[in-house]
Amino acid sequence: MKNIRFSKVAIALVGSLALVSGGTAYAGKHHAKMSQQNIVEKAASTDDFSTLVAAVTAADLAGTLSSDGPFTVFAPLNSAFAKLPAGTVETLVKPENKATLTSILTYHVVSGRFKAKDVMGLIKKAPNGVASISTVQGGVLQASMGTDGSLMLTDAKGGTSKVVMADVNQSNGVIHAIDTVVMP
Repeated sequence: MKNIRFSKVAIALVGSLALVSGGTAYAGKHHAKMSQQNIVEKAASTDDFSTLVAAVTAADLAGTLSSDGPFTVFAPLNSAFAKLPAGTVETLVKPENKATLTSILTYHVVSGRFKAKDVMGLIKKAPNGVASISTVQGGVLQASMGTDGSLMLTDAKGGTSKVVMADVNQSNGVIHAIDTVVMP
């Protein structure tokens, strides 16, 4: 049942994550406390995710991302969506583009709860310090450490995104905010 739900998930939660390992903050902010809100409720209550919430609503994914999960969402901030070419968001949220929007959004979602320390562990164990993370969309994100110690994601097109806030723990998963929308 989870595989069916994940195949429908189309959310692009991008932002920045603060990576904490051994008590050392690498970048941004770190939120360790578990919230009673689910991922969608948290995004809807956060002004910096209003564009993401509009996209999730247009893709009809709110119900899926409100389910038990767990999910890990690399959530784009409004400023991440603003980096896209003019008119991109407006075009993607049209009903006729729902499949494309869903694909982009689900590329930001991973099945399971992966905190920053878990992702960092994968990076440390990976050849050349680059870990492959399979998304619910079916694509792969490459995770690595930036020169400033921040968590970086590289998408299928070679674009990069920086995690600016890590470990926003919700009842059904974890949100890591990113600064650029990643593309499958």
